[in-house]
Amino acid sequence: MVAENISILILAAGKGTRMKSSLPKPLHAVCGLPIIAHILRAAQGLNPVRIGVVIGHGSEKVKETILENLSAWGISAPVDFFVQTDLSGSASAVKAALPFLQKNKSVMVLNGDTPLLKTQTLAAMAQSFDKEQAGALVLGVSVPDPSGYGRIVREENGQFKAIVEDADADAPTKQIKEINSGMYVFDSAALQIALTQLTPQGPKHEFYLTDTLALIKASGKPAVVFNSTDFEQALGVNSRVQLAQAAEIMRARINTAHMENGVTLINPQDTYIDADVTIGADTIIATGCYLLGKTKIGANCTLEGNVYITDSQIADNVTLKMGTYIEESEVAETCQIGPYAHLRPKSVLKKGAKVGNFSETKKAVIGEGSKVNHLSYIGDTQMGAGVNVGAGTITCNYDGKNKHQTTIGDHVFIGSNVNFVAPVVVHDNAKIGAGSTITHEVPAESLAIARSRQVVLEKKGIKKEHD
Repeated sequence: MVAENISILILAAGKGTRMKSSLPKPLHAVCGLPIIAHILRAAQGLNPVRIGVVIGHGSEKVKETILENLSAWGISAPVDFFVQTDLSGSASAVKAALPFLQKNKSVMVLNGDTPLLKTQTLAAMAQSFDKEQAGALVLGVSVPDPSGYGRIVREENGQFKAIVEDADADAPTKQIKEINSGMYVFDSAALQIALTQLTPQGPKHEFYLTDTLALIKASGKPAVVFNSTDFEQALGVNSRVQLAQAAEIMRARINTAHMENGVTLINPQDTYIDADVTIGADTIIATGCYLLGKTKIGANCTLEGNVYITDSQIADNVTLKMGTYIEESEVAETCQIGPYAHLRPKSVLKKGAKVGNFSETKKAVIGEGSKVNHLSYIGDTQMGAGVNVGAGTITCNYDGKNKHQTTIGDHVFIGSNVNFVAPVVVHDNAKIGAGSTITHEVPAESLAIARSRQVVLEKKGIKKEHD
């Protein structure tokens, strides 16, 4: 979507006192991304000339986070930052960005706490602004409970008259359901003039940005209302309760989009999928699953209940059984994992590999068709194809100071309860006897057994030894 020659100013200087948090409000996450990231993405969808961000509380942290993630969030427009030091109302926030206004012909102003915004709505606002040749446009939404919001008052013919803040509204005005969303489009020159004409209002003697619309209208330029029936887009996040409400709405949007693209969610209300997750068609996801970060799930996969995946790539036709936990790992096609298996960061499973009950991998490559079926820990390991790992196998990769590598070749058979004291190499087609502790290299085609002879002490003191 393209809005001709428009720039976007995001007001994100609020302290967010009701959040009761040391983290600046714009950086609180909704479905895996900070609030400000969702707003920047909605803005970027218009291909704006520039994006300005007004920052205040925690300004350095907010600025640093945005700059570090512009590419990851898909933001290509130039981004400018302006620090608000005068906290006397919403108009003061815009005044902080006066150099931005002076450089741009038309400016869309957005709140920095509305993560549910949609690019389609912003594009429709810009198109209406151009069509009406307006000096100012406000996005109005009708809500079931307008208390606390500024009301949009219209003339008898339905045209814009004024915006009245809730604290200043009389009883009839409080009955109006159409509220100010806090999002606007302005002719920049008209806005700059109106900002100089404002007078302090309300019990706090603040300068209201909303008053600029009436001033612009009085100057002879049209001030118009663009009404959206989707009031959820205007919901601001000012508390932990509202943060949870925004996440619930966004999660429903995300889940609906995946289902419309051919994914089966057994219980959408209890499935948690972040904004950047991709899922292939015909994948089935059971109750209680968490798919987080930049996770990618292929087609025709099965995720049983309570699977947790973050920042991982899962190929086609993979089965993840109940309770599987995967972090920053790669799983190739037709693999089977779980139940209750844990893939820690940098685990790589090749095609058809299996990691089963209560097994854990870390920084390990499990070769094609290899099996780590139960009760094992495989860390800092390069494993070849067709390996069978018996129950209770441990790679002892940490000596108390450094991590060491275990290398296991193709078609190795490992008996139960084996310990590999790294660094150690086991070559192709070797066999390791159950209960062995392997401390030295094992040649190809050989059998390694490293365990003590069994000793039985009977009551009469007779000792029997067994080979």
